[in-house]
Amino acid sequence: MEKKNIDWSNLGFGYMVTDKRYVSMYKDGAWDDGALIEDDKIVMSEDAGVLHYSQSIFEGLKAYTTEDGRIVCFRPDLNAERMINSALRMEMPPFPAERFIDSVVQTVRANAAWVPPYGTGATLYVRPLMFGISPVIGVKPAEEYMYRVFVTPVGPYFKGGATPIAIKVSDYDRAAPRGTGHIKAGLNYAMSLLPVMEAHREGFAENLYLDPATRTKIEETGGANVIFVDEDGNLVIPTSESILPSITRRSIHYVAEHYLGLKVTERVVTLKEVEDGHFREAGLCGTAAVISPLGCINDHGKEIMFSNGMEKVGPVIQKLYDTLTGIQAGRIEAPEGWIVEICKG
Repeated sequence: MEKKNIDWSNLGFGYMVTDKRYVSMYKDGAWDDGALIEDDKIVMSEDAGVLHYSQSIFEGLKAYTTEDGRIVCFRPDLNAERMINSALRMEMPPFPAERFIDSVVQTVRANAAWVPPYGTGATLYVRPLMFGISPVIGVKPAEEYMYRVFVTPVGPYFKGGATPIAIKVSDYDRAAPRGTGHIKAGLNYAMSLLPVMEAHREGFAENLYLDPATRTKIEETGGANVIFVDEDGNLVIPTSESILPSITRRSIHYVAEHYLGLKVTERVVTLKEVEDGHFREAGLCGTAAVISPLGCINDHGKEIMFSNGMEKVGPVIQKLYDTLTGIQAGRIEAPEGWIVEICKG
């Protein structure tokens, strides 16, 4: 199969229109059979529910070319499960897990020429989404929904790839207690747009959000969970009912314990612990970036530097990154069920 003529090694994290996308419609109480289509445009009423009441959820996962030339996806079953939970919270009809996985496989296979070659540092980003498409003028759920999967080849999420970044403690709240912070709803990300643009204008890559009730506990950033490495070299993962259950974070937990032999603790982490120097390394983790090492957290002008600084990646974060990406690329044997083979590249 001939690949597209793209400078794979210099891709940014952006959108390209690829050949095919998958679409299924929910109407009269049931999902239709779905199909691959070529049209990347969506036509809807000006009164579509998503436009007024933000009834929209999405997922993000990646397809990779492995070292031996296969095209694979990483743990799509967990994305399917998370999207079902998001749909239930947003009063939307869940898209069945087995159909979710099949729609991802179909879409990636139909766009195999767009999957970046092994060793380029690029991947194929897969975006399933669902939204209310029927007219809704009163405040209530839509009656009809569109489920859609499209793909786009991407480079690193943060400029410079896996190099340390600086983030700032935000004065904004990302999500309310007992709100929607634990699901992948579009409205959560809309809330983060002003804060992240302010952070960028101040020279920071992202915001670090604290719990809205006490503003003392670490939650997550606008687009990723946070992990820490303590003074003994073990992994500490902040917990909160308001953060997204990141598939990358859960995978890192397993890799740290079962591949690297680290002790892993999931618990509440306070900003004071970080300021007092109890952690020597830190990173942001998510599908888009995998792991981005933290060099510095700025708390209203006070710089909290990690031992690796801004010039290099800390040794534990580097091992976690290398091991997880090695599993995804087929260089390291994966746990059973983590890798779904789609086709030969």
